[in-house]
Amino acid sequence: RDRYMGEHIDLLLIMPSSAPTQRKFAMVCASNMNRSMEAHSLLLKKGFNVASFGTGTNVKLPGRTATTPNVYEFGVPYDDIFNDLKKKDHELYTMNGVLNMLDRNRKVKTAPQRFQDAMDGMDFDVIVTFEERVFDALVDAWSQRNPKTFGPLHIVNVPVKDTHEDAVVGAVIVSKLCQKFEETDAEEWDMVIADFEKEHKLTVLTSV
Repeated sequence: RDRYMGEHIDLLLIMPSSAPTQRKFAMVCASNMNRSMEAHSLLLKKGFNVASFGTGTNVKLPGRTATTPNVYEFGVPYDDIFNDLKKKDHELYTMNGVLNMLDRNRKVKTAPQRFQDAMDGMDFDVIVTFEERVFDALVDAWSQRNPKTFGPLHIVNVPVKDTHEDAVVGAVIVSKLCQKFEETDAEEWDMVIADFEKEHKLTVLTSV
């Protein structure tokens, strides 16, 4: 397998795959709250076959201070989290954009999902992560997957800062990359990545 590791984008290629009629995409960040859900929402609107996940131990959202985050289990509905934070401090969580983010999320799917708990039966062509530690956690989890369910997979890391504004911009960039993947055979994806690097001034290092 080839692993592309760079300052801005990593690509892990596990087995080449032929082009299906529609690619299956997954967006993955730490908590399945901001970056993965912004991309999930946009790609869904554009007609992509897409899902989203987190890789953290639990779901963390900003609290009243940097050292007191709001922590929830994966699987707790976005709607329940929305109502809980609205009750705790409606003004604060409106001002910092968390309630707006949760409102978007609950319109996309029911609850945040943890990647490691949902791997069995997964069948994606491309998984996109948004920071290197999530990329590493996902690759580690995938390497321990049941061989019987192992299939062709490309994992791409496109780093996006974990802010609401950057998530919006990142989702647009990722949607363009996914559109290129949708339109080309997997054998051409090295060139797709190279063109993506040039367009967005990214540097990719390759190790085999």
